[in-house]
Amino acid sequence: MKKIETNIGNRILTIEHGELAKQSDSAVLVKYGETIVLVTVVSGEEKENTDFFPLICDYREQTSAAGKIPGGFFKREGKPSDREILVSRLIDRSIRPLFPDNYFKEIQIVSFVLSVDQENDPDFLSIIGASSALCSSKILWQGPIGVVKIGLIDDKFVINPTISQFEKSKLSLTLSGTENSIIMVEGWAKEISEEKFLEAIFLGFENIKNLIEMQKVLISPKDVVDKIEENKELKEKTENFLNIRLPEAYNYPEKKARKQFYEILENEFLTEFDSEEKKKEAKQVFENVFKDKIRKLILTTKKRIDGRNYNEIRPIECKISLLPRTHGSSLFTRGQTQCLASVTLGTKSDEQTIDGILEKTSKRFMLHYNFPPFSVGEISPLKSPSRREIGHGILAENSLSYIIPEENIFPYTIRIIANVLESNGSSSMATVCAGSLALMDAGVPIKKHVAGVSTGMIKEDEDYMILTDIAGEEDHYGDLDFKIAGTNDGITGFQMDVKSCQVNYEILKKIVNQSKEARIEILEKMNQVISSPKSHLSPYAPKISILKVNPDKIGLIIGPGGKTIRKIIEETGVEIDILDEGEIRISSPDKIASKKAEEKIRSLTEEPEIGKIYEGTVTKIFPFGAMVRILSSEGMVHISELAPYRVDKVEDIVKVGSPVKVKVIGIDEQGRINLSRKQALSQEELSSIHKFKKITKRRTNGKSY
Repeated sequence: MKKIETNIGNRILTIEHGELAKQSDSAVLVKYGETIVLVTVVSGEEKENTDFFPLICDYREQTSAAGKIPGGFFKREGKPSDREILVSRLIDRSIRPLFPDNYFKEIQIVSFVLSVDQENDPDFLSIIGASSALCSSKILWQGPIGVVKIGLIDDKFVINPTISQFEKSKLSLTLSGTENSIIMVEGWAKEISEEKFLEAIFLGFENIKNLIEMQKVLISPKDVVDKIEENKELKEKTENFLNIRLPEAYNYPEKKARKQFYEILENEFLTEFDSEEKKKEAKQVFENVFKDKIRKLILTTKKRIDGRNYNEIRPIECKISLLPRTHGSSLFTRGQTQCLASVTLGTKSDEQTIDGILEKTSKRFMLHYNFPPFSVGEISPLKSPSRREIGHGILAENSLSYIIPEENIFPYTIRIIANVLESNGSSSMATVCAGSLALMDAGVPIKKHVAGVSTGMIKEDEDYMILTDIAGEEDHYGDLDFKIAGTNDGITGFQMDVKSCQVNYEILKKIVNQSKEARIEILEKMNQVISSPKSHLSPYAPKISILKVNPDKIGLIIGPGGKTIRKIIEETGVEIDILDEGEIRISSPDKIASKKAEEKIRSLTEEPEIGKIYEGTVTKIFPFGAMVRILSSEGMVHISELAPYRVDKVEDIVKVGSPVKVKVIGIDEQGRINLSRKQALSQEELSSIHKFKKITKRRTNGKSY
């Protein structure tokens, strides 16, 4: 067994290899604090008739790692959670660029979280584990890579903050890279400046180098992959054909027409070959040369295929209030990328409960991203959300989370559904823009808009071109896709993928600054449509009223077995959420129903006040007075306080069960309440009593009875 260690973030990170899972191609155990992750790699046969690299990355969190048993009916782990999918994507995006071109062997990375200490997050350990396992295997991979997380706490950067530290952080950045290039960046920020963001990336890049160095001792001899002999004559023929015909692509600025032109070019070229075998070889060469030529065409002409300048954004159109029955809606169109977003407002009971290996939490803001096949003119069965849809949704959600008002300001659960209706690049950033517009349309009190844009790069040797608002083919044929979202004042969300390891700090700096310029331009267009939230909510949104009660009174509201609260809900039709700290939330689209429920709860929980008059009910009678129930308490009316005259018998004035109006005249140190009926009488009632007494006195010849 090999064991290597290094100190990072003031903690020891340990990698062990050679003891576990020996039938895999390689397996490592990564330890950080008491968090332990097992990562394995297995290589299969080369896939035939495929044009993509079949890499599978699976990250799984077993609840036993935290000493927990899964909640609910099923007592074993089921389909992967959103978090597991997100980490699986982080692993994939960190290691995929380091496999050779035209490498089609099936590879599977599996990461099991075996122990978690609630402080050290296993996500980045899984990426380090994948790198170490690949290094120590025979699989042809050009690693190792290093991975760190960066936080910003009290304006100071922290390397690999603990989970509790992240709660106070203004930044969560995960960065992976090689010695010479940054490969992957992902995370969120609380409106930090571009300068601070770049400083964090530079710090992360410097701190991964030690992790890379320590893994070099694990590197094993690699398999030799037979090189395919290049048909130089065919390649030259293809190059000559494309050199002449490919510049015609500038005549087709629209995506669909340009795609048809590319198909015509390929078919025209392939017609020169008579056998299927020759056509198959020619098709492969054509695709490889086409990618190379379209990149060089853009770099040579300094003009993008759709006719734009390098920093030009496609035409933008924003609309709001399209869907009358949703609580807010918007349509954001940028070129041929279009997103329709809707906002739904819910109550406390609509929050999502998250119960994984970390502490059980709830989530009151959700964004769900859908990418139907018609958005790219394709046919495909509609299935459950793909990894890509979940990943893009979480990126957009993180980008908007910073502007969502706190629960004590806006006590609603908020859900955004983003349907991509048309896609030609950067649909996740269009989702951010559409989501921000829809939030304002719904009347959610956000202070400012968030917009996002995707920036790309094409690089050949030392010549490169940074492209703002990349379209689909620029993403496909380019070297980089850097999505950055934020407000006028700073960054809130980001994600970067690369296809080739050529991204240094200086290039990254230019990309970030160019992205900011585009974001400001997009925000201006959004503000022209709506610049502040609507002053009212949709008539179809639930109206929430909040009552603060003594926490000791919550039991009275619930009642035995929930009987009391169920009765209030049945009688009024409202929803009621009770928080432990004594906050009661009543929600209903009907204001009258909410008011009625509020009055019922107040009657159960209101504390009697001295000098205030209440409607009560007589519960007991004694020779010296009567017990009367007011609100949820009982008080005593002494016989002398029953009437503005002498009372011989209590029963002459009140009876058990009879309603009575009383005034609170005192509450002693033990909480006993003294009541008065006579002090609760109005002037009209007193005048009537005195008039009645005079008449009675005359009729009885002055005798008082």
